[in-house]
Amino acid sequence: MPWGGSPAPDSPPSSPISSRKARRKKKKKKKRKKKKAATMNRLGKKANETLIEMNLSADGEECNGPLCETISTAGSEVPSSSEGLNSTETTLLIPEHQVIDKRHQSKDSIFFRDGVRRIDFVLSYVDDLNKEWEKKLERRKEFESNLQKAGLELETEDKKESEDGKIYFVKIHAPWEVLITYAEVLNIKVPIKENDIPSTVENPLDCMLAPLRLPEKVMHPEPDYFTAPFSKDKQELYLINDESTFFSPSMRNRIVNYILTRCPYGTEEGKKKFGIKRLLNNGTYSAAYPLHDCQYWKKANDPNCDNERYTLYMEWARFLRFYKEQPLDLIRKYYGEKIGIYFAWLGFYTEMLFLAAVVGLICFLYGLFTMDENMSSKEICDPAIGGEIIMCPLCDRECEYWRLNTTCQSSEYSHLFDNVATLFFAIFMGIWVTLFLEFWKRRQARLKYEWDLVDFEEEQQQLQLRPEYEAKCTQKKKNPVTQEMEPYLPVTSQAVRFCISGTTVLFWVSLIIASMIAVIVYRLAVYAAFASLMENTQTLQPISGLLTPQLATSVTASCLNFVIIMILNFLYEKIAIWITDMEIPRTHMEYENRLTMKMFLFQFVNYYSSCFYVAFFKGKFVGYPGAYTYMFNRWRNEECDPAGCLIELTTQLTIVMAGKQIWGNIQEAIVPWICNWWGRRKARNNPENLYSRWEQDHDLQIFGALGLFYEYLEMVIQFGFITLFVASFPLAPLLALMNNILEIRVDSWKLTTQYRRPVAAKAHSIGVWQEILNGMAILSVVTNAFIVAFTSDMIPRLVYYYAYSENEDSPMSGYINNSLSVFQISDFPDRNKPKLNPENFVICRYRDYRYPPDHERKYLHTMQFWHILAAKLAFIIIMEHVVFIVKFFVAWMIPDVPADVKAKIKREKYLTQKILHEYELEKLKERLCQGDKRATEKEFIATEGRMELSRAM
Repeated sequence: MPWGGSPAPDSPPSSPISSRKARRKKKKKKKRKKKKAATMNRLGKKANETLIEMNLSADGEECNGPLCETISTAGSEVPSSSEGLNSTETTLLIPEHQVIDKRHQSKDSIFFRDGVRRIDFVLSYVDDLNKEWEKKLERRKEFESNLQKAGLELETEDKKESEDGKIYFVKIHAPWEVLITYAEVLNIKVPIKENDIPSTVENPLDCMLAPLRLPEKVMHPEPDYFTAPFSKDKQELYLINDESTFFSPSMRNRIVNYILTRCPYGTEEGKKKFGIKRLLNNGTYSAAYPLHDCQYWKKANDPNCDNERYTLYMEWARFLRFYKEQPLDLIRKYYGEKIGIYFAWLGFYTEMLFLAAVVGLICFLYGLFTMDENMSSKEICDPAIGGEIIMCPLCDRECEYWRLNTTCQSSEYSHLFDNVATLFFAIFMGIWVTLFLEFWKRRQARLKYEWDLVDFEEEQQQLQLRPEYEAKCTQKKKNPVTQEMEPYLPVTSQAVRFCISGTTVLFWVSLIIASMIAVIVYRLAVYAAFASLMENTQTLQPISGLLTPQLATSVTASCLNFVIIMILNFLYEKIAIWITDMEIPRTHMEYENRLTMKMFLFQFVNYYSSCFYVAFFKGKFVGYPGAYTYMFNRWRNEECDPAGCLIELTTQLTIVMAGKQIWGNIQEAIVPWICNWWGRRKARNNPENLYSRWEQDHDLQIFGALGLFYEYLEMVIQFGFITLFVASFPLAPLLALMNNILEIRVDSWKLTTQYRRPVAAKAHSIGVWQEILNGMAILSVVTNAFIVAFTSDMIPRLVYYYAYSENEDSPMSGYINNSLSVFQISDFPDRNKPKLNPENFVICRYRDYRYPPDHERKYLHTMQFWHILAAKLAFIIIMEHVVFIVKFFVAWMIPDVPADVKAKIKREKYLTQKILHEYELEKLKERLCQGDKRATEKEFIATEGRMELSRAM
């Protein structure tokens, strides 16, 4: 796997066994140099005291979690920094009033004042002299003292040294002894041997894709090695070239963050208090963050700086690089696997959208080029046909009779999306979504191998209790697996919290439905106003053919619905986080999963409810003239346009989808930029030796633990738009593609330039979002089948074409007249009858299949209605079964893990076991040579036998 701080790939790898003594000498030499270096006044601690033992001594209670279990057994191996001092005699590393000569030292650095020790984390606070000041001071002293007892080294920058003269900065460095201790706890994999598996055969199309490629040093910034979990007892086994760079900065800040989240700071109200998150929440510290390695627009002056941020900005975060591939290995190295896997998924999703966008554009162009051949719109626009058909009023009393040809232009535009290509595209997208999900599994499997995540199990995270859970749960019980006492939440308390949570979610979902009903009422109430306004306003007459009352109502209602969606989203985000915190989830993964399901359920209803209404309810329960259906016995239900409701669904989908994407990009890019510009306006003209690296990063925005959550949520909602309702809008994938090309660069730009560096975290997949995407893929087949059957006009036209057409030369002629039923105006009740009938019309037409007034089954459904209904249901069943069979067949045909990745995984496991066994055998030989009585001949034979068995397997 790629790794930093190791030998160059072209240097011959030395045997870890043969070079063991040389490495020991080198380590001793480095330790001597380290002791001679000026390390300021490192805080002393007892030689056998660790962070876990401090937890035990803080209030007499046990400490829980894997950190406690592992470090308590190895704590004595962490060497003390200053022998002879106890915890009560320690002070801060740097005196508060020590003054640094800024004229001779640049503060735009990622190292301590000695220029040797790297800054792995920064804490900041403000000395506000209020009633809480003394309590905060005590917490900070206790917390920082405990950090030093855990082996971390601190250096404080006085507020006089800061730009505004108010903020203190505490810089944290993790020495080698701390890093190796916690690397073992966190099961971090490190290199043991250079990867000898040949690279994949070159693609013959690589020469064509050369303009899209990035330089090799950017794409693969580290050599490729076989790796194994780190163990302090086997340091000679690993390829440790330089202790200062062996662990990458992202690994270092991950280790320090692990300590910070579990370090105690005292006891308050009889309860143990610990963790940097609590100290941030109560204002003891104002910020906690790792540093960027340099400024993004120029390289650092320090030759020891990797300048990875600058490289990411120049090669990845600029929009002019939109056509280039993403440097995923560098992203993973700088930000960690969790952020890396998100950009890998987003990039793959965007690549797959290209195919869907091309096919959707072809379907749209087909509708555009065949618009003049559409017989339905021809008949509607024909003055002799559509001009002579008098339609029944669309509202009670106030609306007038109208001629069908007034909807000429809207019927022509509806053909763009309601044609034969709609059916093909709906089936294609059902198969495309399966290909996308299956190929993503393969891509994900390859990344898991390349990023050392093959043996990474989510159970590691499940075993790590959230600090909030440990602090709030006062009761304890024995874990049946570890046999250790650990905190737990009683079942009764869980039940009460879940009831409150479920009730809150249900209330907010009900609020969304209520808001949707309010928008429907708006549509019903303003339609008559629009109809009257357009008829009586002379200035609107030239565009009356294009801007019909139906379209005006639909557009304004869609815009109003979008505003309501944004407001409800803003409010519900706060509520969802609050109720998830109230549930007190046990682990971080459990917390994210619960929040994900709450937010997705809400946003699913919020964004899609209006589209579901237009697609499946509008125009379906209207009744007929004289017997209309009313909402709340007051507002008459909406009717579809004579050309169908599909054009209105397209309008609704376009406004909500495009509006969300535009608003999202404004929020993600412009708002952070304005906030940072305002925050840094005073320091803009300062030289870099006055504006320190930690102050520059302090002025940036906070990415937050839920930063990726919102990115995934945004993309999954977009995924729903292009799959659930794509039959109504073939251009949706094209809009999504253009947005995602911009989204990748906006996300990378804001992460690289506008946000503090996030704490690195591991993840081997996109988590619960994978299951959500699978569920939406299945639902999309059903929704698109229903849209084609019930929302579009395709099935009625096909039934007419094959069963009811009487003109062999032009089978679709007469379809419009056939699809409109006749109503006798004298049958109108007073509630529905228009006030005016200046032309004394006797009959009017309406969209339905009912018998005429002179028939014995007056106004009842005709047999054609039942034939069309049967055809619609048959179409849904056939389409769903065909698409599902193809989906499952494609999923079965495509293996989740590529064959070459399987071979590489097996090869790496074999070589790792072989190296470990050889190492153990060599150690055993040494013990035998040294006369160790515990090393028996039988043990030697058993070790050799295990090696032979490993080779055979």
